[in-house]
Amino acid sequence: MEEILPRIATGAGIGPALAEKAVGLMLGFLRSHSADGPGARMIEAIPGASELVAKYHGDDPEGGGLMGLGQQLMSEGLSMAKIAALANETIACAKEHAGDELVDEVLNSVPGLPQFV
Repeated sequence: MEEILPRIATGAGIGPALAEKAVGLMLGFLRSHSADGPGARMIEAIPGASELVAKYHGDDPEGGGLMGLGQQLMSEGLSMAKIAALANETIACAKEHAGDELVDEVLNSVPGLPQFV
C-alpha cells in the first residue's frame, strides 16, 4: 500500500492519512459485502490491503451497508465528489493488482453498488 496510497491520495485530492483510512474502510466494505471468495481474493491480491482493512475496518462496526459506508466517509470530511474520486482511484489500483475480471465480479456482487461505480 505504500506505493498505492500516495497515488490514490493525489488522484482524489486528499491527504495521505485520510486516503489510508478511507481506502481501508472501502476495501473492508467490499470484503464484507461482496461474494465471499472473490472479495477475499481481491483483497489478498493488493499488497498491504489485508493489513489496511484490519486496521480501519474491523467487523463493520457502523453497519448500514453502502449508505453506512458513505456516512463513515462523509464523517471523515469527504464530499460526495471526493468519495467518487477516491472510489475511482481505488478501483483502478485494485484492477491493476487483482485484474479487471475479479474486481468487476466483486463490485457487481454488492447490492446497489453497480449504480454508483
